[in-house]
Amino acid sequence: MDDRVFIEEQFPVSKVSKESYKERKAGASQTLTSLGKWWGRKPLVVVRAAIVGMLMPVSDDPKKDREIFLKIMTMDDEGLWNRRSKSIPARVLESHLTRDEWERLMTGPSGEPKRSWSTGLSREGKEVVIRKVFDRMSYDEKLTYCDRPEQIEGPDEKAWQDINDHLSTSAASLQELVVELGKRRFGHVPRVGDAFCGGGSIPFEAARLGCEAYGSDLNPVAALLTWAAIHLIGGGEEVQKQVREAQEAAYRAADRQITEWGIEHNDRGWRADAYLYCVEARCPATGLMLPLAPSWIISEKYRVCAVLRRNDARQGYDIEIVTGADDETFVRAKRGTVQNGRMVCPETGESFSIASIRGDRRVDGETVYGLRLWENEDLVPRPDDVFQERLYCVRWVETYWGKNPQGELVEKIRRHYCSVTEDDLLREERVLELLRVRFLKWQEKGFIPSRAIERGYNTDQPIRERGWTHWHHLFNPRFLLVYGEIFSNFVSNDNPFIIVAALLKCGLSTNWGSKLCIWDKHKSKGPGAAIQTFANQALNTQYNYGIRTISTIKEVFLNPFPVVQEKLNGEISAQDTRNNSFVVDYWLTDPPYADAINYHELTDFFLAWYEKHLSKAFPDWYTDTKKALAIRGSGEDFKRAMVDSYANLTRHMPDNGLQLVMFTHQDASVWADLAMILWAAGLRVTAAWTIGTETSSGLKQGNYVQGTVLLILRKRTTGETAFLDELYPEIEDEVRSQLDQMLALDDREDPNFADTDYQLAAYAAALRVLTSYSEIEGHDIRHELFRHRQNGEESAFEQVINRAVEIASDHLVPKGLETRYWKLLSAPERLYLKGLELEKNMEARAGAYQELAKGFGVKDYTGLYHRVRANAVRFKTGSEFKKTGLGTGEFGSTTLRNILFAIHETVRTDDARQGLNWLRDEVRDYWERRKQTVAVLNYLAGLSHITHMPHWQKDADAANRLAGAVANDHAGTRL
Repeated sequence: MDDRVFIEEQFPVSKVSKESYKERKAGASQTLTSLGKWWGRKPLVVVRAAIVGMLMPVSDDPKKDREIFLKIMTMDDEGLWNRRSKSIPARVLESHLTRDEWERLMTGPSGEPKRSWSTGLSREGKEVVIRKVFDRMSYDEKLTYCDRPEQIEGPDEKAWQDINDHLSTSAASLQELVVELGKRRFGHVPRVGDAFCGGGSIPFEAARLGCEAYGSDLNPVAALLTWAAIHLIGGGEEVQKQVREAQEAAYRAADRQITEWGIEHNDRGWRADAYLYCVEARCPATGLMLPLAPSWIISEKYRVCAVLRRNDARQGYDIEIVTGADDETFVRAKRGTVQNGRMVCPETGESFSIASIRGDRRVDGETVYGLRLWENEDLVPRPDDVFQERLYCVRWVETYWGKNPQGELVEKIRRHYCSVTEDDLLREERVLELLRVRFLKWQEKGFIPSRAIERGYNTDQPIRERGWTHWHHLFNPRFLLVYGEIFSNFVSNDNPFIIVAALLKCGLSTNWGSKLCIWDKHKSKGPGAAIQTFANQALNTQYNYGIRTISTIKEVFLNPFPVVQEKLNGEISAQDTRNNSFVVDYWLTDPPYADAINYHELTDFFLAWYEKHLSKAFPDWYTDTKKALAIRGSGEDFKRAMVDSYANLTRHMPDNGLQLVMFTHQDASVWADLAMILWAAGLRVTAAWTIGTETSSGLKQGNYVQGTVLLILRKRTTGETAFLDELYPEIEDEVRSQLDQMLALDDREDPNFADTDYQLAAYAAALRVLTSYSEIEGHDIRHELFRHRQNGEESAFEQVINRAVEIASDHLVPKGLETRYWKLLSAPERLYLKGLELEKNMEARAGAYQELAKGFGVKDYTGLYHRVRANAVRFKTGSEFKKTGLGTGEFGSTTLRNILFAIHETVRTDDARQGLNWLRDEVRDYWERRKQTVAVLNYLAGLSHITHMPHWQKDADAANRLAGAVANDHAGTRL
């Protein structure tokens, strides 16, 4: 075994991606999400796989190495079986058994039919049946019935025997294995660090695996989340017990006080669980104050909606809440009074821009925003403000006793959606009065925010759209009073664990309690609920919103933090990466990118609540986001900051250490820049893998990439110079070697690599060669990185990388097409056929098709798309192309484009002779290309068997008939 490690040679990207997706789909039950909001937390299984892969040495048997790695990760057959935690339904069992096998199961000893397949079977007998079915399932199907790797102890005893035999270790647990491999490599327990620790996934999982963990982040909110991951979730049962007791005591005290105030109960004894508010503004068409909302639907399931009734006496509208609304009322309510960012008058149908309602105007070419800016003491709009806020619905909960299906008396609830009464308005006034009495004192003590909003890209939005200037303006008086009361009871403790828990529960609750919380009428098709502030990566103001009461905050506030079996330890700090002085063996980082989320702005939402308490737990930490130091944006400043950061990390690692950089990319040029940044920082690439870590979301617009690149790097310890003419053959050999190795390892039944993985491997192979040199033909890397380039200009380095991808394209022959015909195709033809193969494999992300086009060197490819919706991309069929682009452009004049038109003609006329005549007349060198044409037609005909590609059925059938016509064509005979 040599110095190279598993992740540098191979990585089971398919299985790790599937495990990552399963973890992501777990939503709120993911281990670290209970700590609080963070954008882009990486799945723990990816971190675990990366650390194990960086520690595990390689042998001269790659397949055995892979087998052992999967055993360690419990991703092998036995590991999955041991992770099985859910029963498999009878219908699923039946679908995986033969007819005879199922009939035997459903027949008793005397030939009588059984009620259930398991009737009469011993426990062992049932297990045999279930195991047979489980073994026949695909990896994806198995995962449906399994726990995640982090939820079990690890490999079983037999697996440990195989692992130890192969690695010459004596471990009985993951922690023992990690420590043993670390000591063998470094002479001590392995040290793993993350200097952009964000939500804490990397230090947490490193600590759980037995490493010495270190984490830091410039942003104190990130540092707090990471500290809590290790010291609260990994703090042990005694710490958790103290926290739970403090949580419950704070909640009980606040609940008693709120009940005593009478602000959440009505005269029937019902308690509110939601208050719905809307913005009002004067309508230019009528002069009436018009309540604003994109939709007045409150609950689709119960057909609850708000109906506006004009009331000239009050110069506005009454709002009536209707439950069980008829179709006409429901349809009207869906339209709302704000559509496409414009106020819509319900009387005249006229619409007015919200900017004009606000009074925005242009002065000397600049926009001047028209709203009055709120002052600190403003808790509600002043009477002459453009936008007023109005309570329009209260959802009450009635508790009563009723019988359950067993006939027993049990406590039940029913919800009532009610219009606002005079008593409700009196309670609103009571809330405002109670808050005003406490307001300045609570601000001084930090029980509610006092911080002003600093202007920025995201933070300008609430200022210009509502006039809010302080963070507490984003919260309704009712929430400020209720949560201020809870928070004041929780943070009155000197225990740092309880203070941290208080801050995190505050962050969770405020994320679900601001005036930016959209009211979700579809919520599980149920009663409706307010969803979190940061449902996306912005501070979007709402025209109507929902506020939770203390009883609905309860589910967020009292939800216990998860507990892990191991008691964890790690060192966490709030500091700039460029100032790091901690030495680790492995740096695993997920850095900011050129299109990064504005963490330094968005996290002020939380810091406004934390700032006066954070220093109690961490006296050495600062309490602002250090915006001036944040690495953000693009251009030279961004690149220099990144080079400085990674150069510092490189100095603080041993020569045999490794770095792993996670990069969720949308733009190939951005990730190419990142590679050059790391090169300039003194690192060399040794491998790169793509893991599917991001799930799609209906809230996201555009084509969001769901893959994360794992870039593996080592210190560059030599200062060699290379020349371009020497580099090309070296890179060609490296690319071919890399791809051949991956192809040899791939499993045809359960593929580990997709086309984009092979292309990325070509990038990595080229970078592996390039980054091993300090200079290329006199070009200094730093100079090349920072110099200004013209649009479309390619550097010498990019030209070398592009050549590597061209080499890779020769290897990427679609299954079902012979290599000799593939090599005769032009780049656009290859792109189209490989695009169909992506679609066959259910790939629909635009990023994958973009990467494919870049790999084949095709710049004009958008004309191939049938649709470009987010995560729903595919290429056109021949019938969809028709004559579009035929005979023009890169693709339009190719043989393949003429084949597609011939297919269209065959479908249109239902006559293969028409397609054949087109090919004879239009394809240059038709007779020489005839066998190639037949091969391509047969490949397209194979699409008829792909069930998720029904749009190809007619064209595939036509391709099959046309292939026969061309194969049987004879020179000189006109059809």
